Amino acid sequence: MSQPSFRPRLILLLSCLSLPLGAQAASGQCSMLVATGNPEYPPFLWRDPAHPERLIGANADLLVALGKALGLTIHVRYTGSWARAQEEARLGRVDLLAGAFLTPERQTLMDYIQPAFLNTDSVVWVRKGEVFPYARWDDLRGRKGGTLVNNSFGADFDAFSRRKLMLEEVPSLAQAFQKLMLGRTDYVLYERFPGLATATRLGFAQRLQPLDPPVSSEALYLTLAHASPCYGPELRGQLQEKMTELTAAGVPRRLLQSNMQRWEAQQSRAAGTPTE
Repeated sequence: MSQPSFRPRLILLLSCLSLPLGAQAASGQCSMLVATGNPEYPPFLWRDPAHPERLIGANADLLVALGKALGLTIHVRYTGSWARAQEEARLGRVDLLAGAFLTPERQTLMDYIQPAFLNTDSVVWVRKGEVFPYARWDDLRGRKGGTLVNNSFGADFDAFSRRKLMLEEVPSLAQAFQKLMLGRTDYVLYERFPGLATATRLGFAQRLQPLDPPVSSEALYLTLAHASPCYGPELRGQLQEKMTELTAAGVPRRLLQSNMQRWEAQQSRAAGTPTE
């Protein structure tokens, strides 16, 4: 009695392993992508109170729409602090970052999907009643500031701050604002809308204020991690094509407006105050 031959199965297995990534993605291996991002970034991104393991917000809704346009499922998950989220992308444990500024360091680890989908201003946050003269970057010199670990405000300001400023990096915006309120720092650098949202949540909205002009106005991009098992020119091209269509149609702006209302409604419910 002859023994069964496994040669056809072996040939089939080897052929599958030799397929380019794009072919594997088409076969379903990469039909689901995982994204993460900064969890302290409302109305762009924040943790879902009902499902804390996931992130919601304008950026998350945009990725869901992008996935539907491509026939993919994109899950936007909470993986920890913004520094941790970037580390997860570096290690290839997530495929996408749902919103990042462009920096030379990050470009070595991920592809930036063109075009940028939104812009955001980064400002100097100070205690009310303790405002200092500020009109340009140099006015921050000699003062102690706070920011988040691995946060960026654009390549130009990042280079300036490394050379000229005293910035203490902490894991969370809540911690940075608390240090500011205690007088341990003179200012905090963070984006305007997410900063206001977090200050409101902490009960600091009437005690903190942003200074103008912004230190920077930077574009937000979707990024594709080089270490992702789904990384490749085909996926990058598909993401770029659909992002171009969605941006041209004004989808990101509409999602930002609706998520500003969503965040405010959540905060009103949490405080027990009725919404209009």
